[in-house]
Amino acid sequence: MKSNFRTFLFACALFTTGLVSCSDKESNERARLEVRMTDDPAAYDAVYIDLKDVQINVTGEDDKGWQSLPGVQKGIYNLLDLVNDKDTLLVNADIPTGKLHQIRLVLGNNNSIVVDGTTIPLETPSAMQSGLKLNVQQDVKGGILYTMLLDFDAGKSVVTTGGGKYILKPVIRTVLNAVGGSIKGAVTPASVITAVYAINGTDTMTTFTDATGGYLIKGVPAATYNLQYWPTDTAYNSQAKTGIAVTTGNVTVVDTVRLVK
Repeated sequence: MKSNFRTFLFACALFTTGLVSCSDKESNERARLEVRMTDDPAAYDAVYIDLKDVQINVTGEDDKGWQSLPGVQKGIYNLLDLVNDKDTLLVNADIPTGKLHQIRLVLGNNNSIVVDGTTIPLETPSAMQSGLKLNVQQDVKGGILYTMLLDFDAGKSVVTTGGGKYILKPVIRTVLNAVGGSIKGAVTPASVITAVYAINGTDTMTTFTDATGGYLIKGVPAATYNLQYWPTDTAYNSQAKTGIAVTTGNVTVVDTVRLVK
C-alpha cells in the first residue's frame, strides 16, 4: 500500500512540480494578489464595462512605475450580475513585495447601460483614458496571498446629463486583505521530490518540494497544523512535524526536514 501511494505521489509530482513547486520557488520573495470585483445594486437593467487591463504601481510615482498584471481576464462585465455578495475574479498574479501604492483599471470603449430595455453608450471622460486610478497604500509581504475586492457602486458611478447622455465616472472602494498565512521550509536531500501536507482536522493543503528542496504553501487559514512529508523515493521514510502555528499575514518558517532511509 505504501509503495503504491508513493508511486501515485511520484506520478503527481512529474505533472505538478513544475507548475506548483517551481512557481513557489520563484515567488518565495513575492506576494500573490487576487483581484475580484463586486457591485452594489442600481436602478438600471444592466451596466456593462469593458475591461482591458489591470495595473499596479509599487513606486509611489504617479507618472511612472505602472505595470500590467499577467493573466487579466479581459472582457465586458455586467456590474449588476455582481450584486448580493457575488463577485468575479479579474486577475491572480505574483506582485513585488513592499508597498502597493495604487491599482488602475484600464477600460475600453465598449461601455454601455441598459435603461428600460434600451442599450445606450456609456461615455468615459477623456481624463480616464489612461485608466481609473485607485489608492491602496498598504504593505504586502513576500509569500503571502492577498485578495483585493473592488466594490463598484454602479448607482453612483453613472451620471446623466441634460442631453440624455450617460457618463461613467466610477466610484469604487478597495478592500485589501491577507488570506491566512504561509508555511515555508525545506527538505533534504533536495534531489528527492517530497509531498508536503499541512493538516488541521479534515482540512488538508499540499504542495511538492522544488529542485532546491524548498516548499511554500500559501493561503493557509490561521490555525495550528501537523505537517506530513512523503518522499516519492520509497527508499526514504515519511516524516512528520506537529504544532505548526500559522497566523494571518505572516510566513511560518519550519525547520529543515532531513529524510532518512
